Amino acid sequence: MLRRILLASAGAMALAGTAIAADMPVAPPPPPPPLWTGFYIGVNAGGTWGNNNSVNTATANLDPGNGLGNEAVYNVASAGLATTNISPQTTAFIGGGQIGYNWQVDRTWVLGLEADMQWTGEKSSTSLTTVGPRYGSSIIGLPVGLGADFNAIASQTAALSYNLQWFATFRGRAGVLVDPQTLLYGTGGLAVGDFKYTAQTTTSVQVFTPGLAGTTPLGPPLILAGAAASSSDTRVGWTVGAGIERKFSPNWSGKLEYLYMDFGTKTYFAGTVNQADVSFHDNIFRAGINYEFNPTPVVAKY
Repeated sequence: MLRRILLASAGAMALAGTAIAADMPVAPPPPPPPLWTGFYIGVNAGGTWGNNNSVNTATANLDPGNGLGNEAVYNVASAGLATTNISPQTTAFIGGGQIGYNWQVDRTWVLGLEADMQWTGEKSSTSLTTVGPRYGSSIIGLPVGLGADFNAIASQTAALSYNLQWFATFRGRAGVLVDPQTLLYGTGGLAVGDFKYTAQTTTSVQVFTPGLAGTTPLGPPLILAGAAASSSDTRVGWTVGAGIERKFSPNWSGKLEYLYMDFGTKTYFAGTVNQADVSFHDNIFRAGINYEFNPTPVVAKY
C-alpha cells in the first residue's frame, strides 16, 4: 500500500513539473552576427564633371624696340586690360580603388573610414582675348616726329589649360541599415588632388591712321609672344557625399556613390602677365564593388 502511494506521488510531481515548464516563456534566439564589421578593399569606376573658375588679370607690357623704323618704340606699360572671369567645364572618366573599415554598432547603425585613389584625365582649355581701349600717340609713346596722325589698340590673347591628373580622398562614413543587407550612408573628409595649370599670353599692338580716331591699319600688328608658363602642384580641399551599398553575400557588396569636391582658390604666376586666381570644384558619380575580410564574425551587443 505504501509503495502505491509513493509511486502515485512521484507521478503527480512529474506531471506538475512538466506543466510548469510548458508555461515558462521561451527565450528569444540570439541575434545574428553583424554582416558589416571588418576591413574591405574594392575597385570603382564612374564619371566627373567639374568647373575651374579662373580670374585672369591681363596687363600688357610691351617694349619691342622695333617696328616703324629705327626710332619707333612702343611702350604700353600697365595698359590695364580688363580682369576677366572664365569658367570652362570639364568632364572625364575616372577609375580607381578604395580601402576601408566598417564597424556595425547595432542592428541599425554602421560607422566606418575609407580612403580611395582615382586616376582621371579631367582637363579644360580655353582661349581668352582681351582688347584695350584706343590710345592716342602721346599716350603710347610714339615718337614725336610722327605727329598726332596715329593711334593704337593693344590686345592680349591667353591660351589656358587646367588638368586634374589624379585625386584621393580620406573620409569618414556613417550610415543606417534599411535592412540587414542594405546601407544608406553619408560621407565626408579630406580631398587631395594633383593639378597642372599652363598659360601662354600673346600681346599685340595695332597702329591705325589717320588721326587719333583713324581706323586704317598702318602695317601689320606688332606681336610679342610670351613664354609658356606651367605649374604642377598638389592641392588640398574637402569633400562630402552620400551613397547606397548592398551586400550580395557575407563578403561581397556593391555601391553607388556621389561626391562633391572643392579645392579652394590658388594664385598662379603672381606678378606676371599670366597671373590668375584659379578655383576648382568637381562632381563625381561612381559605382564600386567591395570585398570584406571578416573570417571570424564579431558579435555586437544589441
